[in-house]
Amino acid sequence: MTETTPADQPLVVAEKVTLSLNGAAGQVDILRGIDLTVAAGESLGIVGPSGSGKSTLLMILAGLERPSSGRVAVAGQEFATLDEDGLARLRRDHIGIVFQAFHLIPTMTALENVAVPLELAGRNDAFDAAAAALDLVGLATRQGHYPGQMSGGEQQRVALARAIVARPRLLLADEPTGNLDGATGRSIIELMFDLNTRLGTTLILVTHDDGLAARCHRTVRVEDGRIGA
Repeated sequence: MTETTPADQPLVVAEKVTLSLNGAAGQVDILRGIDLTVAAGESLGIVGPSGSGKSTLLMILAGLERPSSGRVAVAGQEFATLDEDGLARLRRDHIGIVFQAFHLIPTMTALENVAVPLELAGRNDAFDAAAAALDLVGLATRQGHYPGQMSGGEQQRVALARAIVARPRLLLADEPTGNLDGATGRSIIELMFDLNTRLGTTLILVTHDDGLAARCHRTVRVEDGRIGA
């Protein structure tokens, strides 16, 4: 049974989250006690220098990386109680992710790429929902095209459609415009903020662009594995 988050509770909770990795030079502390809550429907910008831990934090919030210690919960589900299959189901039901790289399957059309997560979930309406998601990002006429036949901006729109096709409560974006030119990147960002407004999707955006982050309801800065004051 899918858990839900009460209206007065945050959608995302991270408490005292740490991540340490052992390497040839010894232990490396990447995150050093992160505390963060994000309300349903909020947009949050995460900024900070390269290597500060902001992308790692996003991966932990997505359930793609396990913290060394601390508590993480999304949509009322405690990550510590979930195995890898449980985390995969959580992402399927509640979390959409957009990366800097598009991660599209080159042998599949735009429609097929977007339908994949719904097909894996056993949805009978996978292709109808995928077509609607592509329409939402302005690619209704490109459903039958393969990634190699599309521009970078179009491929990122397909990736965004795939991320939101299941209408997730949480959309995580890690430098989503990093591989795009300025005008194309701005159009992708406009789409993401529009989805945040129209669908009430909670948006957490990792970016080097302080101006872009300032468009969010709130901004936090990660430095040396900690959230600054």
